[in-house]
Amino acid sequence: MSDLNMLHGKENQSKNEEHSEKETVENTVKESAETNEVNASEPVENDSTTEESNSEFKSESGTEDDGVDEIDESNAEDAEDEGHKDRHTIEMKDYDTMSLEALAIELERLLRTEKVQAIKSHVEALNNEFKSKFQALLDEKKEDFINEGGNEIDFYYSSPVQKRYKAAYNDYRKKRNEYYQNIEKNLKQNLADKLEIIEELKGLINVEENINTTYKHFKELQERWKNTGPIPRDKYNNAWNSYHHHVEMFYDFLHLNRDLRDLDFKHNLEKKLLIIERAEELAKDDNVLRAFRELQELHKMWKEELGPVSKEHREEIWSKFKAATKVINDKRQAYFQEIDKIYEKNLDVKLEIIDAIKAITAEDIKTHNGWQKKIKEVEALRESFFNAGKVPIKENENTWAKFKEAVRTFNRQKNGFYKDLKKEQYNNLQKKLDLIKIAEDNKDSEDYEVTTPLMKKIQSDWKKIGHVPRKDSDKIWKRFKAACNLYFDKLHAQRNAANKEGMEAFSKKLELLDKLKSLNPFTDKDKGIEQIKEFTNQWKELGRVPNDKRYIEGKFNKAVDELLSGLEMDKNEVEMIKFENKLDHMNTADDNRDLDNERSFIRKKIDEVKSQINQLENNLQFFTNVDDDNPLVKEVHNNIKTHKESLELWENKLSKIKEMY
Repeated sequence: MSDLNMLHGKENQSKNEEHSEKETVENTVKESAETNEVNASEPVENDSTTEESNSEFKSESGTEDDGVDEIDESNAEDAEDEGHKDRHTIEMKDYDTMSLEALAIELERLLRTEKVQAIKSHVEALNNEFKSKFQALLDEKKEDFINEGGNEIDFYYSSPVQKRYKAAYNDYRKKRNEYYQNIEKNLKQNLADKLEIIEELKGLINVEENINTTYKHFKELQERWKNTGPIPRDKYNNAWNSYHHHVEMFYDFLHLNRDLRDLDFKHNLEKKLLIIERAEELAKDDNVLRAFRELQELHKMWKEELGPVSKEHREEIWSKFKAATKVINDKRQAYFQEIDKIYEKNLDVKLEIIDAIKAITAEDIKTHNGWQKKIKEVEALRESFFNAGKVPIKENENTWAKFKEAVRTFNRQKNGFYKDLKKEQYNNLQKKLDLIKIAEDNKDSEDYEVTTPLMKKIQSDWKKIGHVPRKDSDKIWKRFKAACNLYFDKLHAQRNAANKEGMEAFSKKLELLDKLKSLNPFTDKDKGIEQIKEFTNQWKELGRVPNDKRYIEGKFNKAVDELLSGLEMDKNEVEMIKFENKLDHMNTADDNRDLDNERSFIRKKIDEVKSQINQLENNLQFFTNVDDDNPLVKEVHNNIKTHKESLELWENKLSKIKEMY
């Protein structure tokens, strides 16, 4: 920069310096550490200068706290390539809050919109974040793989976002290498040209020619120096120090022509005073990072574009410039201290998040729903951790390690639960496969009375068995459902056919019942009994009716009872006819369960009646001295007679039912 107009109104620093300045300075100091001699063969010519003539050169060195060394190092880095300065205007985003995909997208954007030499610190920060986060993801996937029974040696994981990021990072390295290969030759040539200018400066002192001619030659060398392109950053400060040293020696040589020298001294003093004035203005600027960036430009102008001033002003103006520099640097350091306080608060937040994850891990979670809830809670805490902001650099690695370990411990417990759950699911799978075998073995059975309860039971058992592995769930359900549906479809078809027959039987029985009810009371007992039996046989031959129509059987029995009651018949004889009709209905069933139940009931009644007869006969023994005309004795004898008649009826029923087998 050759124009000093920038001193009044340079306000074009980018809005993002607050995000990037600290990282930039740290990288600059690391990358520009070497400051060896420009040329090992170049002699040191201190013996040709006096202490006074070299005073400005000696005084323009920084102290530990004034920030000058830091500025020199940064300017040396920028001197290698003007495009490198653009790094100060590129926003250093909070990469630690970004997802893997967002990091890949940001790297692609930087490559697309910025100069490759200006994004080195940004790419390094991006790369560190991506590697840390992807390694954490990789560790989780590996642990899941092993917990699912996999062998560690067989583990492999890749993802689209990893491939995308690698492609962008390889593109960055390729472009960076191409860039430095292209400028390397020019940097070396420019260094050689500047060393040649220094040699020519050394030769001006002893040249025997008109002083005006020599001065003109000197100014040409200064212009050549200024117009020579960038040189390697590690050679910048030594090259400038050597150049500055020999410029001062030339000015001391100009004591033979004070007018020329004093004219230059005056010009340089005026410009340097303007620089000091601007530096003092910047010392009052509240935007400390913007002020420091402009201060770097002022130092570059002071160092590269302006020569020395007269000896009586050198120490004074440098002290003023250095004092303004120190004020700005102190404000900048205070700014970073405030940032460090924010980082400390962020550290406290992140440590609280880590403790919260540990507390969740310590809970006794025993259900799938419980774990799903806690997984969501930990995911929310992970997101909060990444969004909590930066922590002090010295704590960053340790905090990240604690966070990873807390999450890893949670995942181990989660995986242990689901490992046991999967074992249970495989047991459930075997149970359901056993039920499928039963269903498939019986799907074609036509023994509906036995198979239907069995099929209903295994359907109930299926519902009671827990979850199976998801990959098997649909497949086994389809097999089980298909076998059950096949059986019950056949059953329903059979029942539909039976229902059709039953409805036909019901319709015909209604007609027969109407005929039975329309009969006049019988006058001839034998013909009446014969006709009733004929109706009963017809009724039996019509077959069974649907279950919801079985009430018609009761109506038929009632009608028969009414007809029999009209006949002059013994009570037991009527009862036996009714019983025979009942047995006829029972005998139409597909099995003997009704007959078996009736036989058991009759035997029980016979035993009860016999017991009652024995009890009554025993009671008579208490009346040995009592006449038979005694009312109590008569009542006992009558009861014995009634029970014996009842016993005879029950025994006749038992004999009748035995004939059915």
